[in-house]
Amino acid sequence: MTAQLGTTGAQPTSTPAWAWPVDLARYDRRALLTEAEAEALQNLSIERLRRDGLVPNALSLRPAARLVRPLADALAALHWPPEDRHQQRYARDAAGLILIRCGELRRAFWGWSVQSWADLINADGAEFRRSWGGQIGPNARPFVIAYAYLLGEFTAFDQLGRFMRPALARRVFGAEFVDDAVGRICKVLADWGYRRDAGTLASVICQVLLLSRSPLLSDLSTDALAALRVHPAMSGQWGKDLYGLHRAVAELGHAEPPPSGHASGPAAMEGVPAPWAEWVERWYATSTLTAKIRRSYRSVLAKIGRWLASEHPEITEPGQWTRQTCAAWVAAVDRMAVGDFSQWTHGMRTQNRLGKPLTPESKSGYLKVPRAFFRDLHEWEWVPRRFDPAHALRTPRSVRALMGPDPRVIADDIWAKLLWAGLNVEHGDLPTADGRTYPVELIRAITLTWLFAGQRSDEIARLRLGCIRWQHDGLPIPGDSGEVLARDAVCLLDVPTHKTGTSFTKPVDPLLGQAIEAWQAVRPAQPLMLDPKTNEHADFLLAHRARRVAKHYINTTIIPMLCRKAGVPSADVRGNITSHRARSTIASQLYNAKEPMTLFELQEWLGHRTPEATTHYAKLTPNTLARAYNDAGYFARNVRTIEVLVDRDAVASGAAASGEPWQYFDLGHGRCTYTFFEQCQHRMACARCDFYTPKDSSKGQLLEAKENLQKMLASIPLTDDERAAVDDGQAALDQLLERLTDVPTPAGPTPRQIGVPATATLLPIVDVRQGKPGSS
Repeated sequence: MTAQLGTTGAQPTSTPAWAWPVDLARYDRRALLTEAEAEALQNLSIERLRRDGLVPNALSLRPAARLVRPLADALAALHWPPEDRHQQRYARDAAGLILIRCGELRRAFWGWSVQSWADLINADGAEFRRSWGGQIGPNARPFVIAYAYLLGEFTAFDQLGRFMRPALARRVFGAEFVDDAVGRICKVLADWGYRRDAGTLASVICQVLLLSRSPLLSDLSTDALAALRVHPAMSGQWGKDLYGLHRAVAELGHAEPPPSGHASGPAAMEGVPAPWAEWVERWYATSTLTAKIRRSYRSVLAKIGRWLASEHPEITEPGQWTRQTCAAWVAAVDRMAVGDFSQWTHGMRTQNRLGKPLTPESKSGYLKVPRAFFRDLHEWEWVPRRFDPAHALRTPRSVRALMGPDPRVIADDIWAKLLWAGLNVEHGDLPTADGRTYPVELIRAITLTWLFAGQRSDEIARLRLGCIRWQHDGLPIPGDSGEVLARDAVCLLDVPTHKTGTSFTKPVDPLLGQAIEAWQAVRPAQPLMLDPKTNEHADFLLAHRARRVAKHYINTTIIPMLCRKAGVPSADVRGNITSHRARSTIASQLYNAKEPMTLFELQEWLGHRTPEATTHYAKLTPNTLARAYNDAGYFARNVRTIEVLVDRDAVASGAAASGEPWQYFDLGHGRCTYTFFEQCQHRMACARCDFYTPKDSSKGQLLEAKENLQKMLASIPLTDDERAAVDDGQAALDQLLERLTDVPTPAGPTPRQIGVPATATLLPIVDVRQGKPGSS
């Protein structure tokens, strides 16, 4: 709708009187023709009608006067310039076609079916003209539609293809009435932000007026609009603007606001025993659960009814259930597949899920529903208590073991690209739907709320106008003070009542507050809308064209837009990128930050009722775990590395092959020349056997003076006793020395036989990747 939409017509001070132009009760409305009428109409031609005129007393038309008179009266009631000879000719041609068709069918138009009118009018204007050759004028078809509407009460516009609804409405009701109604509705919609093409929206309004058979908005009552919602002519594209039109009529005071999507009630249950269905409907009407939850429970209870009809036809009422019946249902659920006992399976088939096993979450839900159902029936004393639903319908342990919250964090690199895309949304990135585009300020507000607020999609969609507040040093910053916002000002977001608690306030990034304020500055005033969670009328922040932005808009539109702009796939190894995954990602990053939030701080920020729920979101990132793993020293605790000197001259000369030492393991206080040092039991408590050389000895000093020595590192795995000596201190080391007292050394004698106290050797920790010694 363009800018001039709001100025199409001014709201009048008083609505003029209007009445239906043709009184059908005045005419003889017999369906069958008499012989005289049939003979007169069979001899009628378009040329003769043009010559004689549409006059009931004309000689050629006198036998069919009862059919000619209502056509003449309808023509006189139409609003069109009578001095226009071309229009007169088209109107007479149209009346002639109707009379000729009456002769062909031998039936008065009073008795025509909807299909008979539709066949005459034709769904294609060009085909209509070709079928009558040169007998009629090129614009006779609109007059045929007008006659059908006035005399035949024809409203099956969905069968007529394209035709000008505004022209028909003005011709039937008068331009004054039509322009008044169109102008008043367009003015309201324009104030709410509608930008539909003026001609398109005028066509929708005229279609509604024609279907209601009145140009007066006061006749568009709540019941009338409800009937239009299911009218075939308002299906498809025509019905998409009916919601906004209904809101405008309600704003003008002629009807109640439009109902929610499920106001008409759930579909009837098929294949369910009648007594069971009656109990389910009684519970559905009494339960205090939310409408959405009640509908989902009703669907499962209907599935239980179909299971009873198939497996236990003798049980038709809840009072007949026993523990054995509950056990049978638990077993059936455990083996159930997708689509079993369902009323509709088309969606499951198109998604290729039909016949697959139920997920553990679905199984748990199928048992949770009858538990709540029978608990309510028992507490309300509708049926006798024959079993405990909490025990008889308990979810099996094997199923519970496979369940649990699993927030799926988005990888840091992908999240960083999505943040960049969200901060740089431009007009060319805006998603479109049905040719309509939300303002860029609204898209930015939704996008940054998803990227920074860490809230559920339902909570984002239900944010109130004015949900952003600013504070500095604990004091509020007045919104109309004109002061420049301080750099360290805190941005506060008011979150409405949500899944697990009441409303609360949380700090958010100032970028989010600025984006929301930019949208509030250009947001058209919207009518109050019902909040289904609190049952109160609220002024929603993310509303446009009298409709709140749907909570699934983030998943279906915003996230695909950001993924395209960022050049990242819309799914990763953990599944599709969804609205709730942002909540998990933000919580995880806050928990793993350099100065992380504590678990209780994060609980308050997320709005959780208990810290236990927050633990599912406060996931340690792989980088944080890697740092903790390295700090724990798992490798150093189980494996030590020791420096080895290799005498390359001894190897090259062949002395090593003849038994001369060529490897020297550094013990700190000396060196060991035993080739299989890693197998020596005395490696951490050297007994100073013949393979030992002290560093301060002349032999040790001569070794260090050699030039052709190569330094290497050898990994030595620790035994349990050695690891205890490293971890537990002197007491464990003394136990190790005591145990090795009578164990032979590589040279043969035991430490007791050698008579020299064993020397403790705590092998140094060496970073193998860096080649640098660490703590010992």
